[in-house]
Amino acid sequence: MSGSGGFSSLERECIRRHHSHEPAENQCSSVLIKRIKAPVPLVWSLVRRFDQPQKYKPFISRCVVQGNLEIGSLREVDVKSGLPATTSTERLELLDDDKHILSVRIVGGDHRLRNYSSIISLHSEIIDGRPGTLVVESFVVDTPEGNTKDETCFVVETLIKCNLKSLADVSERLAIQDWTEPMV
Repeated sequence: MSGSGGFSSLERECIRRHHSHEPAENQCSSVLIKRIKAPVPLVWSLVRRFDQPQKYKPFISRCVVQGNLEIGSLREVDVKSGLPATTSTERLELLDDDKHILSVRIVGGDHRLRNYSSIISLHSEIIDGRPGTLVVESFVVDTPEGNTKDETCFVVETLIKCNLKSLADVSERLAIQDWTEPMV
């Protein structure tokens, strides 16, 4: 989903507070929403791992972080074959464990995502009577020469949707294990 149409009041408030991108003329930007049937602390335990995005991102085969895990840290990500890239260098821009917000900027790699920046935020929500998570992810990126803004947004949104579906699958599987384990 992009733009402000179709968002609930909670979603609009989360976007307003945490997802303020101001795209330049040659950039596109979008916001995607995913509801996950797992509590925020569980989902956050996966999202916050800047050093292990492959735990839920299916297109990443390997990740190596340079130095300590802190704002400004760089990671070298190897992308699985089949995509038009093999590597990406990414910088941790924000990691807020209290507000559950992670921001990453791509600073290099053999792909066409120039000036890419993303923000992902997690918000508590009751889903089917259980603690759940509203995930909001937004991005801004340059539109590569030879592509339209719509084409660029479509490609990036498709990758993010795959990542968010995988995040939901992994989180919900872990949540079911937690809910079905006997109390000691």
